[in-house]
Amino acid sequence: MTTPSSSAPKPRFTFGLWTVGNPGRDPFGDPTRSPVDPVDSVGLLAELGAWGVSLHDDDLVPWGSSAAERDRIVARFGAALKEHGLGVGMATTNLFTHPAFKDGAFTSNDRGVRRAAIGKAMRSIDLGAELGAEVYVFWGGREGTEVGVAKDPRDALDRYREAIDVLGDYVDEQGYDLRFAIEPKPNEPRGDLWLPTVGHALHFISTLARPDRVGVNPEVAHETMAGLSFQHGVGQALWAGKLFHIDLNAQRIGRYDQDYRFGAEDLKEAFHLVRLLDRAGYDGPLHFDAHAYRNADAADVRAFAEGCMSTYAALLEKARHFDALPEVQEAMEAASVAELGLSTTTGVGEAAELRAAADDLEALAVRGYGNERLDQLAVDVLMGVR
Repeated sequence: MTTPSSSAPKPRFTFGLWTVGNPGRDPFGDPTRSPVDPVDSVGLLAELGAWGVSLHDDDLVPWGSSAAERDRIVARFGAALKEHGLGVGMATTNLFTHPAFKDGAFTSNDRGVRRAAIGKAMRSIDLGAELGAEVYVFWGGREGTEVGVAKDPRDALDRYREAIDVLGDYVDEQGYDLRFAIEPKPNEPRGDLWLPTVGHALHFISTLARPDRVGVNPEVAHETMAGLSFQHGVGQALWAGKLFHIDLNAQRIGRYDQDYRFGAEDLKEAFHLVRLLDRAGYDGPLHFDAHAYRNADAADVRAFAEGCMSTYAALLEKARHFDALPEVQEAMEAASVAELGLSTTTGVGEAAELRAAADDLEALAVRGYGNERLDQLAVDVLMGVR
């Protein structure tokens, strides 16, 4: 059975500039909060005890800024990071807001748009490298379609792969120490998006020129929107050695991308996720890609950020407490949890024995697995009963 890391890493909490700086805008309403200076966000996050920040290029440097203005903004932001001792967990580029990307960026039907998208990503990669980002994330917000006959999926995936490969070449040419991570999402803002789930992204990565450089950045809301278990998606990414970054928030199945505060929905699934990450020894950034409710004021935004971190920390404590309980260890033994970690066969000369094992089905059917008790123990721990 997989067990917790012997030297459990201290959680490294990060927030995007677009999270604590979210103005409360939605498709049906104007902003409800004033814009926030990125430097002020750095100060707030440092005060709350976060490890670092993440950013889109346009979060920091407004599109259309001159080269001199860009350098001034970046220098001021870098000085704030240094002053407060914060790191940059990841950087990414906004390839979804500008009207030019209305048909996609890397997968637009317009070759000129595709070339401009790659160029904008190169500039953003420069920015991320300058600020010391660990990971560069690709979220294909406009990479999809609403009209099935408008795009051949095979062509779209060819162009997607081409863009990632070209940008990999660029990173090598510049000598940057950056890993890439693909962020899957099933839909929104397009009707259907390419690379909709962790599984799709993992296969796509296997076709790249530099698959070792590229991993995934799964998000709670995105897998949940598709009705999938986020814990299972993260587990597959860990199993493949491809969990390079992770986006934490909360989401209800069947809804638009809600990006609620981590733990605001489905605490049990959040508990399973935190326990999995802890037992796997994940030491990458724990990034809260969420935002406060639209009716929040500045004080409530602070409570939102504090809540994301405190909920994760509390669930981590609950997970370790759960695993330490004698009754839990007993229930796991009854459920044969550890046995799943043992090889089923030796792989050599067992065909006759395996064929004969099929005769044991009636006897094997008698046992129970005690999952009701095991699950209730987890609920008890979450409720504070144990």
